[in-house]
Amino acid sequence: MMSLEFLVASGIGVVSATGIYLILRGRTWPVVLGLTLLGYAVNVFIFSMGRLWQDAAPILAEGSRVADPLPQALVLTAIVIGFATTGFVIQMALRSRHETGSDHVDGHEANTTAETRDRT
Repeated sequence: MMSLEFLVASGIGVVSATGIYLILRGRTWPVVLGLTLLGYAVNVFIFSMGRLWQDAAPILAEGSRVADPLPQALVLTAIVIGFATTGFVIQMALRSRHETGSDHVDGHEANTTAETRDRT
């Protein structure tokens, strides 16, 4: 029988590994998706640091367990900042595509030689 903690930790690991794989790709769109996935993995990690409570009240009550609101506030703030950052990175990727004519992260296709790049 698997515990909830193991399931959440495995999910964080899979999402992190997928994000790192996408960041290492050569095109801008997979890099943006990889950064977004890493952001999601970090948010779930921060959220799980507040412990995974079951049947805990979100508001203080006498004699009952209470969920920690700090990780929830941190994740909410991180979601807003991550959304704004993702929009900014997408805008930079679109501008780079417009300027270089390529969506490769370094502005050059992988199969072009230095000779053909210098001519253009």
